[in-house]
Amino acid sequence: MINNKMGAIAGCAVLALGLGACGSSSSSSSSSGPTASGGGSGTVSGAGSTFAAPVYQQWASSLPGLTVNYQAVGSGAGITALESKTVDFGASDPPLKPADEAAIAKNGSPAVQIPMFLGAITVSYNLPGVPSGMKLDGKTLGDIFLGKVNTWNAAEIKALNPSLTLPSTAITVIHRSDSSGTTAGFTSFLAAVDPEWASKVGEGKTVPWPTGTGAKGNAGVAGAVAQTVGAVGYVEQAYALQHKFTYAAVKNKAGSFVSPTLESTTAAAEGVTVPPNLGIKIKNPSSPKAYPITSQTFVITNQDLCKAGVPGGESAAKGLGKLLAYGLGEGQSILSQADYAQLPASILEKSKAAAAGLQCNGSPIGG
Repeated sequence: MINNKMGAIAGCAVLALGLGACGSSSSSSSSSGPTASGGGSGTVSGAGSTFAAPVYQQWASSLPGLTVNYQAVGSGAGITALESKTVDFGASDPPLKPADEAAIAKNGSPAVQIPMFLGAITVSYNLPGVPSGMKLDGKTLGDIFLGKVNTWNAAEIKALNPSLTLPSTAITVIHRSDSSGTTAGFTSFLAAVDPEWASKVGEGKTVPWPTGTGAKGNAGVAGAVAQTVGAVGYVEQAYALQHKFTYAAVKNKAGSFVSPTLESTTAAAEGVTVPPNLGIKIKNPSSPKAYPITSQTFVITNQDLCKAGVPGGESAAKGLGKLLAYGLGEGQSILSQADYAQLPASILEKSKAAAAGLQCNGSPIGG
């Protein structure tokens, strides 16, 4: 049984890497958008983002009669699972590429991507004696992950942190080994602020890492950082807090060094362009208050789940409707308990409309 405490939520996400199943418990219905009450009992299967896994498991625990079997296998694998019709929904942090939209539509119904919430991607480090808040900018981060900055007392890092006593400990880079939305968010930031990174490595769910050790999932990276003195890795904030990591304040586009908080994460979505397919992408946000490495995350499915032949059929379609209604309603108000941020109202209303448009054989699936 999961509750609303961050540690338990993140623990369930780790379980999801292997089993993907956390059960359900009591809930109350949402008063905004489609209601979270009624219908939707049964089992819904999903796969994808490890970044989003703690929240989906927590939301599922609040819905009576609904079991959500969620495999936290990475955004790329989640989209592939939906394309192959082995799950009822996929979960991805980057928006769909046109090729993925086309592949999902081949199931018999157009692809739909629904923004669900926001989260900070921390630059977490294992450096005893050095507190949270070490200042890092995009160029220095790029050089660390390029393998050009090899020790924690390197001149680049010392110049940004004159008041810190930095050890000569070797830097061990930990990165994702799987197709990952967290990687896409992190490398998108580096590509936007460091021309050398953009030309040599680029951005995406998988990239040709110049150095470092790979680990699977946010939980895998977090575990490797926790076990390695001198390590640095990029992990979603809930995982960083679960492991009591120290993490950096990162320089944003406005020139401010900002730590990841709920307020700075929400600020990162201010003014984001929302395209017709809702494929929003937060990349090097301009607000002076924004934490610059912030990611959105989506539920991906077909507009008519039953025509697309989702494995769970009508029961799963209605169950997904219930999960979405709760997540975009009451579920937004409890995101802070897991250190994730709500969608801005302008995006949230579009997400609710997209969820309300989902169907089973031409009929709304409801909530």
